[in-house]
Amino acid sequence: MSTSDKDKQNGHAINPSDSQDGMSKGLTNYGDRGFSLFLRKAFIKGAGYTDRALDRPVIGITNTGSAYNPCHGNMPQLMEAVKRGIMMAGGLPMDFPTISIHESFSQPNSMFMRNLMSMDTEEMLRAAPMDAVVLIGGCDKTVPAQLMGAASAGLPAVQLITGSMLTGSYRSERVGACTDCRRYWGKFRAEEIGAEEIAEVNSQLVASVGTCSVMGTASTMACIAEALGMTVPGGASPPAVTADRMRVAEQSGALAVDIARKRLGIDQILTAKAFENAMRVLLAIGGSTNGIVHLTAIAGRMGFEIDLKALDRMGRETPVLLDLKPSGDHYMEDFHAAGGMATLLRELKPLLHLDAMTVTGHTLGELIEASGPGFKQDVVRTASNPIYPQGGIAVLEGNLAPGGAIIKQSAAHPQLMEHEGRAVVFENLEDMANRIDSPDLDVNPEDILVLKNIGPKGAAMPEAGYMPIPRKLAKAGVKDIVRISDGRMSGTAFGTIVLHVTPESAIGGPLAYVQNGDRIRLSVSKRELSLLVSDEELSRRASQKKIETPTAERGYRKLFLQSVTQADQGVDFDFLMPPKTSGKIPKK
Repeated sequence: MSTSDKDKQNGHAINPSDSQDGMSKGLTNYGDRGFSLFLRKAFIKGAGYTDRALDRPVIGITNTGSAYNPCHGNMPQLMEAVKRGIMMAGGLPMDFPTISIHESFSQPNSMFMRNLMSMDTEEMLRAAPMDAVVLIGGCDKTVPAQLMGAASAGLPAVQLITGSMLTGSYRSERVGACTDCRRYWGKFRAEEIGAEEIAEVNSQLVASVGTCSVMGTASTMACIAEALGMTVPGGASPPAVTADRMRVAEQSGALAVDIARKRLGIDQILTAKAFENAMRVLLAIGGSTNGIVHLTAIAGRMGFEIDLKALDRMGRETPVLLDLKPSGDHYMEDFHAAGGMATLLRELKPLLHLDAMTVTGHTLGELIEASGPGFKQDVVRTASNPIYPQGGIAVLEGNLAPGGAIIKQSAAHPQLMEHEGRAVVFENLEDMANRIDSPDLDVNPEDILVLKNIGPKGAAMPEAGYMPIPRKLAKAGVKDIVRISDGRMSGTAFGTIVLHVTPESAIGGPLAYVQNGDRIRLSVSKRELSLLVSDEELSRRASQKKIETPTAERGYRKLFLQSVTQADQGVDFDFLMPPKTSGKIPKK
């Protein structure tokens, strides 16, 4: 027996082959590959692993648990179930921490942190030896960050959603975060309820760990992840604290071992057809407007450019079918009870690319067929009886938004979607906070609120586009007013709100030059957003007003401000985009 054979028999190869699998994958370079493997094995054996344990597909698991992230509060149980699934399938589970971000626990906002999380995820996938990875995320920016990072890393991946929270009950009324948060806060601002009642409802809005129980951005991205083919079938809808969610976690672990053995790369899943399917789903569920930004960013990592005009055309033929807040009446646990994504996809079948591959190794069409004929329920409407006749999101153009803007038409007031009014302008968030509730604010219900400098470079694009109704109007019973900004809003919000105005005001977009008293016309039917000011007047204002784009002296904020793109490019970092593009989607 040769020395080399004896070494192998003893569980170590002095001269290992250039393996791309398991624990010998991606060795640290000391100039001696044999020593690199020898050292790695010494340390992992120090952690209690045997040679037999190391001779398996290595499956990474992103641990995004955090005391600051109640949306991920079920992380310990999910991790246990994923590991169980991996080991039952013959793999070796290896969990590792990444950044965990939560909307209400992130300063200045979670969008500021999304790209950092994507970079953290990508580099950890590159750095550590693993044959596939289970990405565990839930809170709204975590899933897109993970998919962005995984897309760039190119590793076989399965997305596991943490799941939605359960709904609560307040005085026999069913409530859930965060549409009902905003509804009750609006009542409080209008002085319809007092401090004692708002404190009571505050304790009932979030009944368990998990993500928002309505079609906010977290639920939207969960549905999109399944539509992209990145989850096990039925992975989007089970609530966080249910046995269904734990079984999905176990299945995700087993599936990760399978795709590792088959080398089913993420590039085989995240295709143009998959993104078009996801866009159909985004429109049909009345999904969060943030879904467009995140889908654009994920697609951008794969070299695809989202065509907003084509998306709008797609929206005209894709009705809203999901009766779920804020566009409808139900909650995510109702959607799950109604069959979840299988029920929705079955109804959308004529509009989908059924040959799109999924992480299961089966096409989307095959999974729909395997889900059966469905059953009677009242959460997912039929195409002949939609909750809204067109897709939930419309794309607007005009001299106020040369690069486009969007509106969630399914959650807007019908009478305000064709509207012309006087601009009431706030220069930034501080200005709005100081004046919005002033009794001296010159505003009436027919006016249009305009908020500047909350775009990507202006303020890292917070969810401040959902401007509060001025207190004097709220007290008078006004429930909605047209609002325009270059920022975002939560998917849980509702109202006639124009968002993502591009280019943003902080870099000299037309929004920067809107003045109090200007007339603005909004026509959703014509897809128009126009400032009724002459080109000559706008040019004059531009020559007189110096735009100072925000800068920073150091750190991540400096990197963000130097590199972040506009909303129509996904608010990603320009240096994270691939050098070559693969074309526009959806195809015309």
